[in-house]
Amino acid sequence: MAQQETDEQTQINDGFVVDTEDCEERELAHRERGTARPITVVGNPVLHKECKDVTEFDDSLAALIDDMFASQKAAEGVGLAANQIGVDLKVFVYDCPDDEGARHTGVVINPVLQELPAEARVLDESNEGCLSVPTAYAELARPDYAEVHGQDARGNPIKVRGTGYFARCLQHETDHLYGYLYIDRLSKRDRKDALRQMEEGTPRYETVPNA
Repeated sequence: MAQQETDEQTQINDGFVVDTEDCEERELAHRERGTARPITVVGNPVLHKECKDVTEFDDSLAALIDDMFASQKAAEGVGLAANQIGVDLKVFVYDCPDDEGARHTGVVINPVLQELPAEARVLDESNEGCLSVPTAYAELARPDYAEVHGQDARGNPIKVRGTGYFARCLQHETDHLYGYLYIDRLSKRDRKDALRQMEEGTPRYETVPNA
């Protein structure tokens, strides 16, 4: 169908997706088909275990992706993993700028973060936050370049790369699908402070209360 054609990310010769074109149209199309769901927060078991691989690239997966874009927009996020809306599958979506201001929009299924050689790592110690740890922020050093390999919504192999803030987003969302929140990478003191910030704050979006 014509709409599906516009939603697809195109690829360049070296296999990396071009995710900076038609961002507004693609994001809006997903969102208009989807329904926003509440966000799961730290303590919910689905956030603290590795998610299942996606094996069926069907209409239900397409519907999930639409709901994820709708949920991401409702929560004013730049990235969202499936377990953040309670779904135990390796899927994340993103609508995120890089440090040069370019907007990146897309989806990655079954993502695997590529390890960088030590000599290629330049750490960025910017603040990081998470929809599943609402109202909390902490400095966290991450490489300023990231490359993720996975599949698109039809099961085709893709590669996504980013720098700066977008690189942080790719690493953050891939972490989610393997059971890690960004606060799990903090020192005990900083993690405690982040949880205190969350306790004292009020989320601007609907969340799922933990039992």
